[in-house]
Amino acid sequence: MEAEVVWQVVAVDAARAYAYAHRVENLPDWAAGLASGLEREGDAWYAASPMGRVRLEMAEDNPLGVLDHTVTMPDGTRVHNAFRVTPLGAGHCVFTFTVQRPPGTDDDAFAADVAQVRADLRALAHRLTAV
Repeated sequence: MEAEVVWQVVAVDAARAYAYAHRVENLPDWAAGLASGLEREGDAWYAASPMGRVRLEMAEDNPLGVLDHTVTMPDGTRVHNAFRVTPLGAGHCVFTFTVQRPPGTDDDAFAADVAQVRADLRALAHRLTAV
C-alpha cells in the first residue's frame, strides 16, 4: 500500500479552520469531487461525485483537529480518509490529508488523486482566508 501526505498551511486559527472544515455542508465550497448534489437523509449525508452517489461520514466533533471521514462508494466499498488540522501558533494552522493508493490504481490515476487533494486543500485555504 502506498500513500502520500498532502499538506497546506493556512493563515487562520486552527479552531476556526476546524469548525469550517468539519461541517459537511461546506464541502461543496472547496472539495471539487463533492461539489454538487450534497443532500442529507436523516443522519446521513450523500453527495454526487465522479464515482456516483456516495455516502459521507465525518468523525465526531473533537478537540484534536481530526477531520477523518469515510466515503462509501456506490458499490459499497468504504474508503477511510485521514484528514487533520494542526495548530501552528499565532493564527496559523496546517491541514494534512493522507491520500492512499488503492490496489490496482496506476501511477497516472494516483497522481491525479494527489493533485486533486492538493487543489482541494488550496481551495479550502482560500475559502478560509477570504471569509
